[in-house]
Amino acid sequence: MSMEQVAGQPKAKQLLQHALRSGKVSHAYLFDGPTGTGRLALAKEFAKALFCTEGGDDACDQCLECRKFDHGNQPDLTMIAPDGQSIKIDQIRGLKSELSYRGSAAKRKVYIVENAEKMTLQAANSLLKFLEEPVSPIVAILITDNGQAVLPTIRSRSQRVPFLPFSPNEMMQTLTGEGFSPTLVRAAVQLSSGLDGARDILQQNQFAEIRNVVIQLGKESLTRFTAAMISVQQQFFKTDMADQPQLLLSLWAIWYKDMIQFQAGRQESIVYIDQLDWISKHAFSRSIEGWIACIEHTLEASKRIRSNVAPQLAIEQLLVNLQEG
Repeated sequence: MSMEQVAGQPKAKQLLQHALRSGKVSHAYLFDGPTGTGRLALAKEFAKALFCTEGGDDACDQCLECRKFDHGNQPDLTMIAPDGQSIKIDQIRGLKSELSYRGSAAKRKVYIVENAEKMTLQAANSLLKFLEEPVSPIVAILITDNGQAVLPTIRSRSQRVPFLPFSPNEMMQTLTGEGFSPTLVRAAVQLSSGLDGARDILQQNQFAEIRNVVIQLGKESLTRFTAAMISVQQQFFKTDMADQPQLLLSLWAIWYKDMIQFQAGRQESIVYIDQLDWISKHAFSRSIEGWIACIEHTLEASKRIRSNVAPQLAIEQLLVNLQEG
């Protein structure tokens, strides 16, 4: 793999590739942006490119150093992550000691710090001294979802690399390209703020089954109250899906949102695209205000479950509310 193959983030890649191409690599980078935007993946591929002996603006994937990296056998890369709730001073001391004594002094070394905002004040100050007296072949990559929580003096000594949230279209293209079902991808993207979260949802064994239950309940809930009550009991609460009521409700709210999308003429935004024929015949059976009320009832059921109301009771009450309008 290479930086170019990491999904999205063209601005971040452009900045890093320019540094590689020009030979003006900073001694410290701050990868700053939301979780699920590919920060760690790009950090690793940038590190790989820094070790690559071909000297281009990305890893060649062919040289000995690239192959060592791919096999997890790159001794000059060090990874640091929180030990429990924080990154402690002993971890930074260990890092400094390791980088000071390992290998040839002329050979480039790279360290990646995940969740850099979780460094204790003592750890951050210890790292700061390391950054203030950089040994030229050492490159630091600090990863954070909250750059403002990182010590200001560390921020000022690091090159910020901004990571932006993926657009839904970017996420759909990437995940479909990875072989996931396009209809499932459309739903997963709506439930997650990032690629990693959407991928986790898609990898759940029961995601497709829960989506199918939602389609049935969405159709039955408005006019066939008894059928909907039986469906939710037999096909959800009496199965091993019963421990995921919040996922069910999240998908259910999207079903009603699709009715609004159809009424508004935004068919390209419909999530349950495989149900477009049914949606087209029923979307105008209620007003937009009516569909908004359905969404609000669904969100209220979710809120009640979070307040420790029994899920089955909350969802049965939801069906009553949906029937009443």
